[in-house]
Amino acid sequence: MPDLLLASSSPWRRELLARLGLPFACASPDIDESPLPGENAETLCLRLAEAKARALAADYPQHLIIGSDQVLLLDGEAVSKPGNHAAAVRQLQLCSGRRIRFSTAICLLNSRSGHIQQAVEPFDVVFRELDNASIERYLLAEQPYDCAGSFKSEGLGISLFESLQGEDPNSLIGLPLIRLCTMLRNEGLQLP
Repeated sequence: MPDLLLASSSPWRRELLARLGLPFACASPDIDESPLPGENAETLCLRLAEAKARALAADYPQHLIIGSDQVLLLDGEAVSKPGNHAAAVRQLQLCSGRRIRFSTAICLLNSRSGHIQQAVEPFDVVFRELDNASIERYLLAEQPYDCAGSFKSEGLGISLFESLQGEDPNSLIGLPLIRLCTMLRNEGLQLP
């Protein structure tokens, strides 16, 4: 069985992958995550997930490399991690009372054979109406400045929503485990 490598520095993706009970290593890919002109959200996250996996293939030539990327689409524009409090406030104000689509891409690259599997998992979040005081209380409590959409659905962020709709709730956190399990089985891994 080839070794498993998560091409990510995200602690949330690492935590999700650990749920499968498989041994794995992590390495951070160094790629440019800027969108290309005219690139839609699905194409962007697919391209970045693959780029993350391929960026590590030469250093890990006998591995199954997992790349993943997530894009939040807001008013037709891809939205990234806010990075600071002011940007997080703006993101949550824009999301208030709206249905927002997250696209999470998964790529599994067998660096030995060159075989690649890819998919995008859409996930919709319906935000409740958020007043500024609620936004401030939430951001001060969790400080989700490194999360697209400015929330952590696995934590207090769940209180911001009216509903969630999608096939795999793990995709909202950043790693679609159901699809990944299928890909790993396609490579001969037995789960569970």
